[in-house]
Amino acid sequence: MVAGSQIRSRVPLFDGMNRIPGGIMLIPLILGSIVGTFFPGFLDLGNFTTALFKDSALPLIGILIFATGMQITLKTSGPVLATAGTILLTKSIIPAFLVVLLGHFVGIDGILGVSILALIVTMDNSNGGLWLAFTGRYGDARDRGAYMASAINDGPFFSMLFLGAAGLADIPYTLLLAAVIPLVLGVIVGNLDEKWTEIMRPIPNMVIPFFAFALGTGIDLGNVVTGGLSGLLVGAFATLFTGTLAYFGYRWILRRGKQSGIGIASATTAGNAIATPAIIAGADPTFEPYVEVATAQVASAVLVSAVLAPLLAAWVLKREGGLKDQNEETESAPLRPEGL
Repeated sequence: MVAGSQIRSRVPLFDGMNRIPGGIMLIPLILGSIVGTFFPGFLDLGNFTTALFKDSALPLIGILIFATGMQITLKTSGPVLATAGTILLTKSIIPAFLVVLLGHFVGIDGILGVSILALIVTMDNSNGGLWLAFTGRYGDARDRGAYMASAINDGPFFSMLFLGAAGLADIPYTLLLAAVIPLVLGVIVGNLDEKWTEIMRPIPNMVIPFFAFALGTGIDLGNVVTGGLSGLLVGAFATLFTGTLAYFGYRWILRRGKQSGIGIASATTAGNAIATPAIIAGADPTFEPYVEVATAQVASAVLVSAVLAPLLAAWVLKREGGLKDQNEETESAPLRPEGL
């Protein structure tokens, strides 16, 4: 078997992407948004083209979650739950509470042209795929398993709960259960047979670029432009604010020291959050006048946070001496499949 360091590339596409923190996901995500915006016909050709480049996100993320579960042993299950709880607290619960508190003083109109609806939807959820991509490269099993926080804060539940509209909608317990089942099955298989764990170890490098491209096709750059400067500022603010909370959660609660910057990678806005303003308005018509602008602002925040959060996380890790590259670690053991 040829060691990773001995492989020669005519065009170093993979290494080029990896020079950018989270680049293995960010670059396909941006390319997917370009194709989805300007060449949507390509995605609707049907057959394998549509299946791979447009409809593959959920099944590929499911495989990645299963592979992530296989890396969680009985010894690491406690730290995984602690990490997931810390991310949920700092990325969802505290930000949502503070946004609602702000709304109590300024009203649902919000401030500076940003409604409370747009602000809470941008801040109380996270991009689980990007978290898996970043922690797969720079984190460990505790961090990768904490994707469960994204499974919980995904969708409109937290937003509706903290806006006081939770009673108007069904809490999607079944969807939450469905998101966790692949992880649980992965944990079971991985603890029963370590060989399967080794076989599945290279999965992130294989699937992340493809599901990232598919996720990107759902981001309309027209909406990003419509969101304008306000949407970009909302995304940047949400990344900096929630990233700071997650950083201190890693440092003070988890005691991760120089690796505390990993928490900043959670400071993203999930792609499906773009649909949340309309869902909330459907449950509570009070928010209907804010839906159009909020949707555009959230779309902008999705893109800017996907770029800014991993860059900021990697910068803090490097500055504090905690930047650990899993690829570099595995080069010393070429017979072992490499991780992301």
